[in-house]
Amino acid sequence: MELTFASYNIHKAVGLDGKRDPERIIAVLREVDADIIALQEADRRFGQRASVLPRALLDDTHWRALDVAERPRSLGWHGNALLVRRDIDCVLSHPLDLPTLEPRGAVVAELEVEGRPLRVMGAHLDISGLRRRDQLKAMLQHCARGPRLPTVIMGDFNQWSRLTGAMRAFGVAWQQITPGPSYPARRPIAPLDRIVATPHWDYCDSSVHHSATAVQASDHLPVWARLRLPKY
Repeated sequence: MELTFASYNIHKAVGLDGKRDPERIIAVLREVDADIIALQEADRRFGQRASVLPRALLDDTHWRALDVAERPRSLGWHGNALLVRRDIDCVLSHPLDLPTLEPRGAVVAELEVEGRPLRVMGAHLDISGLRRRDQLKAMLQHCARGPRLPTVIMGDFNQWSRLTGAMRAFGVAWQQITPGPSYPARRPIAPLDRIVATPHWDYCDSSVHHSATAVQASDHLPVWARLRLPKY
């Protein structure tokens, strides 16, 4: 079973031209065409924290948003949302509080694909670096308390290096996939967006998605990884 996972910080759908254009974000998602997508900055930060992607736009795609929001007009939790193809079954989904000095959180879902269970998590970690390691530890502890499932964690880790700082929380068991520099979109130099997987998965391929639309749609480029879950 092969699945394509993607992570995309959509910058509240505000592009490099300063315009909020959710249809442009949807166009980029169609280009990437992943099975499971973690979005960051999917909601407005203040007020009712309304989603920047109208649900009517999502209804015209082959993805649905999982139920992780705690506000009626939000798509996600602290801006983190999960989209999955409509033929993927969701067993459970919920937000996860993280240790924080600023508004941060993660979202978690247990899914079933072709009768096989798996877990996905999406997060946008602390930009200051002061609580980033604690946030990753909280996510890993949540995984350890639950069933032992093939797991993929995706998001904007706000971390330059793959093997230093907060990323050391993953140890040697987890596969850290860094598709390449994804920020800033116009001339990316920082590999902030990553996908991390348990040893259950075989790595197939990964990349940063570059296109004319993606360069304009957000200050980050989306990243993706194709992973295979072998039969046991």
